[in-house]
Amino acid sequence: MPARILLFGATRGTGLETAGLLAERGEPITAFVRPDAVIEPLTALGANLVVGNVLDAPGVEVAFASGTFRAVITTVGGKRGETPRPDFDGTKNIVDAAKAAGVKRLLMVTAVGSGDSRPVLSEKAWEFLGPAMELKTKAEDYLRASGLDFTILRPGGMNSDPPSGAAIKTVDHTAMGIISRADLGALLVDCLDDADTIGQTYHAIDPTIKEQPPLQRGADLPQSKY
Repeated sequence: MPARILLFGATRGTGLETAGLLAERGEPITAFVRPDAVIEPLTALGANLVVGNVLDAPGVEVAFASGTFRAVITTVGGKRGETPRPDFDGTKNIVDAAKAAGVKRLLMVTAVGSGDSRPVLSEKAWEFLGPAMELKTKAEDYLRASGLDFTILRPGGMNSDPPSGAAIKTVDHTAMGIISRADLGALLVDCLDDADTIGQTYHAIDPTIKEQPPLQRGADLPQSKY
């Protein structure tokens, strides 16, 4: 049986877009899903499912024990108001389980504002997103120190528009912009077997989208912080 791709965060957004692209090219995939997740889109893609919670380390280990995997892709991130957020603790569990299982390749989505891109985020955006960015920074640092063959993609704002095909990844950590989730998924798949992306942290933007993310502009502010 061929080695599979193990996906975390695949039930919605960028993760689901990535799962669809992998299925289109014939990649066997396994998705780790919460017990209450909507799974029909994944089962329609022929994905193997493992049910659990990314905050439960033994459950994550079960996912890795469910098959032979050549790479892991995680788009795990907390939603506003979610407590506890999985951004760091969930990532730590995934990284630890990957190392224990001998899976070397791991691709992760965080966000502009993490790590050395903190100065790029406006103060208004930081007011609302700062605690989440601090967790994502810890997650990035943990992955970098793990010894795994990692690639990190940082989007700024995201939308659910159809893919433009014009999105790029850049090592310019001052870059900020919007990208569709479909295009971000395509960038993830492109990085999967590109050895030149190992050890790299990229900002992911669509240069054809000229406006900045709403929070960056101080627009469409959430009702509550974090």
